[in-house]
Amino acid sequence: MAKARNLKASTFTTNPPPPPPFFHLLPFTPLTAFLFSPKTLRHRNPMLCSNSKHPLAVPIFYLSLLFSITFLGISFLTLVPSYPPLLPCSHFSSPTPSPTSPVSATNGEEDNDRPSLSTSAMVPLPARGAFGNLSEAEREFWQQPRGENYRPCLDFSLGYRRISPRISEEKRRFLVVVASGGLNQQRNQIVDAVVIARILGAALVVPVLQINLIWGDESEFSDIFDVAHFKRTLQADVRIVSSLPSTHLMSRQTIENKIPHDVTPQWIHSRFYNQLRREGLLVLKGLDSKLSKNLPPDLQKLRCKVAFHALRFAAPIRELGNRLTKRMWIEGPYIALHLRLEKDVWVRTGCLTGLGPEYDDVVTNVRESQPEYLTGRLNMSYTQRKLAGLCPLNALEIARFLKALGAPRGARIYSAGGEAFGGSRALQPLVDDFPNLVTKEMLARDGELAPYMNKASALAAIDYTVSLSSDVFVPSHGGNMGRAMQGHRAYVGHRKFIKPNKRAMLPLFEDSSIGDAEFGSIMRGLHRKSQGQPEPRGYRRNRDVIAYPVPECMCKHSTGIF
Repeated sequence: MAKARNLKASTFTTNPPPPPPFFHLLPFTPLTAFLFSPKTLRHRNPMLCSNSKHPLAVPIFYLSLLFSITFLGISFLTLVPSYPPLLPCSHFSSPTPSPTSPVSATNGEEDNDRPSLSTSAMVPLPARGAFGNLSEAEREFWQQPRGENYRPCLDFSLGYRRISPRISEEKRRFLVVVASGGLNQQRNQIVDAVVIARILGAALVVPVLQINLIWGDESEFSDIFDVAHFKRTLQADVRIVSSLPSTHLMSRQTIENKIPHDVTPQWIHSRFYNQLRREGLLVLKGLDSKLSKNLPPDLQKLRCKVAFHALRFAAPIRELGNRLTKRMWIEGPYIALHLRLEKDVWVRTGCLTGLGPEYDDVVTNVRESQPEYLTGRLNMSYTQRKLAGLCPLNALEIARFLKALGAPRGARIYSAGGEAFGGSRALQPLVDDFPNLVTKEMLARDGELAPYMNKASALAAIDYTVSLSSDVFVPSHGGNMGRAMQGHRAYVGHRKFIKPNKRAMLPLFEDSSIGDAEFGSIMRGLHRKSQGQPEPRGYRRNRDVIAYPVPECMCKHSTGIF
């Protein structure tokens, strides 16, 4: 690939001036096209216009010239590599997964050095409609939202593509990023790390995953993600290396961990570029939610490329996740619930479990002894938090919510998430109404999960894989997993994603005067526009393109791909 890039550069330009640092962030306009277009020669050869003593000389000369130009043109097009837009709307297609095919479309990719984004995305198994003697509410529950013909579309601008060869071959400046938190929190920071490396024109060292203090997970990047695929998919955007070269091992390693929230590319460049150029190494820590959600179009597309294409799970995790997915999928449509019932969730949110004083006292004692775990709204009572929609739905509330939306009692449910605080007692109200509830532990056969015991990130990756192929996904609480699943399901064809409107519905839970039929009608009406249908990101500060890929990463087309 490097040889091809050098050939193109030597053919089109002669010592071209370097583009401005932020040229690739500018929109493509006729002016930029003019500035960076190859100049054409317009000088006439006077010999071609002179009279000839032989009347056939001029026609023969012109015919010879025409054939020569044609031959040279064909040779020129053969030698010079083309740089088509990545994922153009009219050329992105994906094979429909079958029950026996892997969820990630990877056929033929491993032996090809040039990445194909049309086959690198993590694609779910097809959604199925429900059949049989169903009520209208049940039929509506399984129905998929209209995707309005949106499909992935990552058309990077000419300016972005023009400077990509220089950035992808960077060998002097290196960025090291330490990612913390759970799996999906780490994914967000890895996405930001790639974008920051692109902004600074630096090579990115494979990110370091910090040991998780809550779960004690010591997994490294290569334990969770496919490193070779990560490098290959992003090779045209950022150079990624597995480790620092020996020339930089003794470099001054100042760790930058005091980055303000919502910083812009201009802030990143002005703050770190000179330091990086001077020292050759920059180490960043604590990146979570620091980079602005409102970025230039090319960087938004890069975020989608990293999140939905480059961050593929490691082969052992992927294979096990696919096996569990097929065991759910083969039996018919299913629901995936992301239940946030773990002990640390109750501690951090300042909410009560609903299991009685025995469990609530444990949570309260931990919270009082470690107040740093409580995340915000310190002056609010439990009741105020709950009515504000800041508490996870417990099993009883989730069961009533699903019944109101029309989920049939026999629906198969996959429960994603960690171990519920209170064990089977915490899940019992949900199991009473939906007995076909399973977890990864129940789906797995003897020994399949053994390599991942005490590996919270790997187990979360398995949950992610099974949840992506579900016909309906419902999060009991907000968070990184819910946002990641919302965006990924949108990106692969707007699969049904029901986000509970807790603030509006919880007061109705307490109103005993409302009958079941009326309650169901109210709930369905309340969530009719929250089914996972296309929703433009807009310019809200807290809306990440990874959760809302329309319109930066998706465009309309007459046919869908998933």
